[in-house]
Amino acid sequence: MMLENETPARRQNSQLHPLFRDRYFVSGITLLIILGVLAVFAPWLTAHSPDEMDLYGIEAPPSSEHWLGTDEIGRDVLARLLYGGRVSIMVALAAVFFQAVLGLLLGSIAGYKSGIADMLIMRVTDIIMCFPFYAMAITLAAILGASSWNVILIIGVLHWTGIARLVRAELLSLRESGYVQAAKSMGVNSFTVIYRHLLRNAYAPIIVNLTLAVANAILAEAALSFIGLGVKQPQPSWGNMLSAAQSNRVIDYEWWLWVPPGLTIVLMVLAINFIGEGLSRVLNPRPAVPIKDIHLT
Repeated sequence: MMLENETPARRQNSQLHPLFRDRYFVSGITLLIILGVLAVFAPWLTAHSPDEMDLYGIEAPPSSEHWLGTDEIGRDVLARLLYGGRVSIMVALAAVFFQAVLGLLLGSIAGYKSGIADMLIMRVTDIIMCFPFYAMAITLAAILGASSWNVILIIGVLHWTGIARLVRAELLSLRESGYVQAAKSMGVNSFTVIYRHLLRNAYAPIIVNLTLAVANAILAEAALSFIGLGVKQPQPSWGNMLSAAQSNRVIDYEWWLWVPPGLTIVLMVLAINFIGEGLSRVLNPRPAVPIKDIHLT
């Protein structure tokens, strides 16, 4: 029975999942879906190939034929932007998957086993975190060479430390719980205890951390590709499209070569950060702090 002061719209809103009532999550997921659809349906959204060159229209401004103009060798900027989204998103997701596997595995061992295993894993973590990320990334990229797979490897190897420390901290706080001790006393193996009883109860901060890691991976790929150590030309990515902005002439007079990929990176990172903020607010709600009456004397 509907309450007297309850409108149908309010009743429908109360039945929605809490995530879809959070304005940050809804804004972020909407923007992410739009960018993802543009990347997935790139062949149907542009009549040009990302590698097709128009030698009569080099560095041409936006027109009816090339909506975002052409680059320094006559390739359609819009086509490269849409196809480049596929590469940038794929690299970011693959890198985060790699770092998630490493971080969850090593963090679980350190948090559950403790002792020598914990000490060794945490010392390796501290050593990696002591070095600036981009200094290490540039060094490894120069050694391994520029390619999509090397970027995935570099980001995964250098970024797993944060998730490992988070998982370790969560497991240290949960491993002495009654249900964990009960499972151990019943002879449940360590893998099952970690997976079914520990990680499942620590999933909220882990999901939020991995969500934000995707944004960091997109920025890392863009930075490495910008200096020529990431995704190699002619394969498009948002990062190597931005490399055109290294010229003062392009920055001053040919905005269509660097504004679209730069703006797309900003929107993608903003969308992922909004999703992470929404997940954090819903999965890890902060308890309200009661405001006590202040009596002035």
